[in-house]
Amino acid sequence: MIQIKSAKEIEMMRRACAITAAARALAGKLIAPGVSTSEIDKAVHDYIVMQGAVPSFLNYNGYPKSICISINDEVIHGIPGSRVVEEGDIVSVDVGAFIGGFHGDCAATFIAGEADESVKRLVEVTRQCFFEGLRFARPGYRVSDISHAIQIYAESFGYSVVRDYVGHGVGAKLHEDPQVPNFGKPGHGPRLIPGMTLAIEPMINMGEPNIRLLSDGWTVVTADGKPSAHYENTVLITNGEPEILTVVDGKC
Repeated sequence: MIQIKSAKEIEMMRRACAITAAARALAGKLIAPGVSTSEIDKAVHDYIVMQGAVPSFLNYNGYPKSICISINDEVIHGIPGSRVVEEGDIVSVDVGAFIGGFHGDCAATFIAGEADESVKRLVEVTRQCFFEGLRFARPGYRVSDISHAIQIYAESFGYSVVRDYVGHGVGAKLHEDPQVPNFGKPGHGPRLIPGMTLAIEPMINMGEPNIRLLSDGWTVVTADGKPSAHYENTVLITNGEPEILTVVDGKC
């Protein structure tokens, strides 16, 4: 069942999402050649806790860390550890924070140092895919109108959309109805209503859409070994323009 948030619940979500967005920004500042993924995870964990919140991902279905860090051909759910970021890596960070009974959820892909132009374009297009979908995140449209816009934009650059993992509703639970795929025909799925809160998150591959799960049971990689990028924000459906909740200092 889709949960429509009250005005009070939306205010609580704004609080959770502000912490989440600031944690994402902190991770982005830390990403550089020579830093380990465990260092980034610890810094973000400490920041979230200092704000009085709890990392949403820690122990979620057994996930062992506070954030997900996925590098190069890793699509999502990379587990922080001893791996050291190298020059030219593209590093996707997925973050959630829980406070006051509600979650925020957001992600972004950052570039460590200098990278090939082809990789830079993948990161830029993936981010823009979110905003292409956001144009349809308003009353009168359906969930698949968001999905279709993301798919069309990504494929216009020769990229592919991950189909095995999708966006979702978010609120009192980290994953709520409805699912928000990044592909599909327009005009399908639930109709968008003010008070819905959605985690819209394009996951875009440079090569084929096929993925595989590594032996750790979490890390998802592209089947062809080509890079992947990820961008996500928590979005509120309003009576007019959609509101991105995962912003800090007006940026997302």
